[in-house]
Amino acid sequence: MQRTIFDTPGVSPALRALSLAWLRLRGWTVEGQLPEGANKCVLIAAPHTSNWDLPYTLMVGFSLRLNLYWMGKHSLFDFPFGGLMRWLGGIAVQRGQSGNLVAASAAALTAADGRVQLVVPPEGTRGATRHWKTGFYYIALSAQVPIVMAYMDYERKLSGLGPVFRPSGDIEKDMAAIKAFYAPFKGRNARQFDAG
Repeated sequence: MQRTIFDTPGVSPALRALSLAWLRLRGWTVEGQLPEGANKCVLIAAPHTSNWDLPYTLMVGFSLRLNLYWMGKHSLFDFPFGGLMRWLGGIAVQRGQSGNLVAASAAALTAADGRVQLVVPPEGTRGATRHWKTGFYYIALSAQVPIVMAYMDYERKLSGLGPVFRPSGDIEKDMAAIKAFYAPFKGRNARQFDAG
């Protein structure tokens, strides 16, 4: 996986201090830590309802000393911002090629040296949707890595890492449990998020 802002020498400690200061100034609380055995994992990014989710996710990532990679629609990577987005940990996603994306993401996680936390929004969009995509689930299942339930609650100004979830292969049962965990959280545009 490409070098990112999270593993660029000299940059990460300074951005961690800035992120902690900014979040504190804005009244946010960051809680949790990366669980043992989750150096390689899939982080669920929910709720995802706003463009603000990315900068806050990056700041929380610095605060928790994570090594984040995140998926974004391919148009974010067009000239002139493509290089910057990749340096911020971005991976361009062509919507509609989900099968290839799952296999490629799982292979990249398996092959990666060191810590990799792959952030995947289950809604697949920041717009209103009732349907959660299952790519995050199948990436974790294929790569045999845990899912860590990360969250961002704008109403309570609370973000962090929740429990580890290990996919069983029974997707209906597992998705019901995952959605139940996310039901209380409110995105920036709360009406666009439905974990039901």
